Amino acid sequence: MKTNLKETSKKLFSVLTENKVTFGTAESCTGGLIAKTVTDLSGISEYYFGTVVSYSNSVKQNVLKVKESTLKEFGAVSSQTATQMAEGACEVLGCDYAVSTTGIAGPTGGTKEKPVGLVFIACAGKGKKTAVTENHFSGTRKQIREQATEKALCMLIEQIEK
Repeated sequence: MKTNLKETSKKLFSVLTENKVTFGTAESCTGGLIAKTVTDLSGISEYYFGTVVSYSNSVKQNVLKVKESTLKEFGAVSSQTATQMAEGACEVLGCDYAVSTTGIAGPTGGTKEKPVGLVFIACAGKGKKTAVTENHFSGTRKQIREQATEKALCMLIEQIEK
């Protein structure tokens, strides 16, 4: 799947400007790629508050407030963890919206239950129910991370426009 991160991020900038809202990110498997993508846009600092790259469970727990019980019961790669990461980012960063990613970009680390390419993306917004999706991307590690980044930005756009 070919991504068009540049066009998607421009659309996001337009939606943020129209709606005068702020956002932040909580990234695990994308490792800061969402942050890099949006900060390539001049003027985004008015709307983008920052990111927490929470590659370890301790950062998910201690910074983003993901419950230890969630990590034990469902694992770091789960809809429940993605949801708590997005909601925690909203709170910690003090922004209107936050999007999170947690998954397995590969090429190693996959299992039968949680294969390479599995990525959960959540988008939280003040006064809105947190949206979460289970995605199965394919390709190289770089391609999976790019696909997850584009999907996360698209989800953020959809959540703001609701």
